[in-house]
Amino acid sequence: MLAFDIDHTLGLSKLPIPKEVANLLMELLQEFEICVISGRSFEQFLVQVIGRLPIPDAELLRHLHCLPAQGTQYYRFTDDGWTKVYGFYLRDEEVSRIFAVVEQAAREMGYWREENSENGDRILENRQSQVTFAAVDTGAALEVKRAWDPDCQKREQMIVRMKELAPEFEYKLGGNTSIDITLPGMDKSFGMKRLMEELDLTKEDILYFGDMTQPGGNDYPIVQMGIDTITVGEYYDTVFALKAILGILGMLP
Repeated sequence: MLAFDIDHTLGLSKLPIPKEVANLLMELLQEFEICVISGRSFEQFLVQVIGRLPIPDAELLRHLHCLPAQGTQYYRFTDDGWTKVYGFYLRDEEVSRIFAVVEQAAREMGYWREENSENGDRILENRQSQVTFAAVDTGAALEVKRAWDPDCQKREQMIVRMKELAPEFEYKLGGNTSIDITLPGMDKSFGMKRLMEELDLTKEDILYFGDMTQPGGNDYPIVQMGIDTITVGEYYDTVFALKAILGILGMLP
């Protein structure tokens, strides 16, 4: 199985994946189970990944496994279309607690901001299984997002404060400006372990691609599992690796 993060791995942050990546995924679906696991919501999966795939044979979609919200939700394609297999959700009181803690920490550090209602921007997004804090307008240009916290120090300092206020939750860096907040253990390793059981796979059967593989990054739990991981800086690194795999298989056009 080949497994992928989305942002900066299959495409640019919160944008539909490039046509080249979509075509490569369709080729790989003929030979591999494909897992996409991300902090994004399933609605974003539809926009960023699924909606970009050229579908000559819908049966290939049965080999695509979508794990939104860090793998705490699982969708797969069935005779009824995209079907939710499971979902583990935060309780309302937990969501409220996270919202309050994030706002307090962000205000103390000067990172709180006004939302841009014109483009659907949300500083805090409840993704049912996790809450995501976006320090920069989600509709901002990529270079603006990259410039805000290039060394991750701002978010790491904010995480330290949030752990002081609410140690009962886990905090992971995501993308360029985000922090993902979940219950303990509800990270990408949770979703990957459940998918491995579902498909009867071992760690040796999986190759993972992600950009936030450093300690504290939301891909790091996969590294800790001992799954072979390729760290990429941007999606074109993934393209290079996938073309190499297809070349070895003799599947390049």
